[in-house]
Amino acid sequence: MKSHLPLLDPLRFAAALGVAIFHQMFWSWAWVSFGVPGFERTVAADVIYPSAAPYTWFGWAGVEIFFVISGFVIANSACQSSPGEFLLGRALRLYPAVWVCATATFLVLVLFGSGPASEFILPYIHAMLMVPKGVTGEWLDEVYWTLAAETAFYGLVFCAMLTKRITLRHLAFGLTIYSAIFNAISLLVMSCTTPSDLPYLIILMFRVPCAAFLLTHGCFFALGIWLFISANRELTALEQLAVAVTCLSGAAEIYFFASFFLESIPAIADQSALVPIMVWAAAVLLLAVAAKRSRHATGIAASEAPSYLRTLGLITYPLYLTHNVIGAAIIRALVEAGLDATSALWIALGLLVLVCWFICAKIEPAVRGALMQTVAHFGKLPKRRPKSRRPALARGLRLPLPVSVKVKVAAS
Repeated sequence: MKSHLPLLDPLRFAAALGVAIFHQMFWSWAWVSFGVPGFERTVAADVIYPSAAPYTWFGWAGVEIFFVISGFVIANSACQSSPGEFLLGRALRLYPAVWVCATATFLVLVLFGSGPASEFILPYIHAMLMVPKGVTGEWLDEVYWTLAAETAFYGLVFCAMLTKRITLRHLAFGLTIYSAIFNAISLLVMSCTTPSDLPYLIILMFRVPCAAFLLTHGCFFALGIWLFISANRELTALEQLAVAVTCLSGAAEIYFFASFFLESIPAIADQSALVPIMVWAAAVLLLAVAAKRSRHATGIAASEAPSYLRTLGLITYPLYLTHNVIGAAIIRALVEAGLDATSALWIALGLLVLVCWFICAKIEPAVRGALMQTVAHFGKLPKRRPKSRRPALARGLRLPLPVSVKVKVAAS
């Protein structure tokens, strides 16, 4: 079974970098056109990059790329794990980085932010527990809204595994239909609204109901599952149709968010909503080609990805969690020290990459080890058999074979 594509790690890092550049070079000043940003406003420098707007405004599409990759990775994990192993593995992957990065973000806000420390406490608790903040209130860092979607998807996969009847194919079909219906309705609503009404649609999209119930973004996770299945066997005609539906649904979600930006921010009014769709589609196409090549390489020993690519993949998660608030604070410190805004931005991103490497290489393993010891103290850890002793595709969410064809055999 094909479990990992070498392309995933550099693509994931590139997506995180795109989101970071979007937040620091575009969103950091463009938000004044229609609302108030998150807590990063309390530590950010008063700098703008209007000339870079045509090249940075669509960096948020990296989030949609993340979700597709997550669907692929989680499908692989669910195929090889029992429910207990899966749940523990996800907790060990997500919580250590969140605890480290959320604590660092909280300290930066308290020490260098202009707001009262008391307003950061409840968002910090929500972030540490990785629970949604509710319909009102603020995230500790705006990027944490994506964790609500991720944890909802993990929970859905875990529940499907408990049934012992739902396969990856069932899950992918369900998410495809579910999210496609909502995105089609959203497009219909958007077509009936005026530009001044669009913010209400976007607010609806990014509130907890849409993130935590996978309404708008379920199609991206479904597409990741379909790509994983295609890396292991050829898709049937019906499954190929489902892939087309998920692609159209994903393009619709990106389109109505891009339309909101273009209608609300004068600096990019002349841009096209097709640009972020093309960026996302290019990433999906790369994954699809890599999945096809992986399938055709069945029986050939897969070469290990270079260690530096794997390191890029590990850096991605803490980089995503720290680039917004902590990155803004570093940029402000550099600007106040006399650097120009552009130099401060790139130096800040370089410093963050180094810090995130230290987090994923040194701090996360220590926190993960302590968490495992704590879990082992209060209960028995799920036993994980060596790969060589696992029956292929017999655990967790099974990878379904294509529909069999009946063959008549003449009686001898």
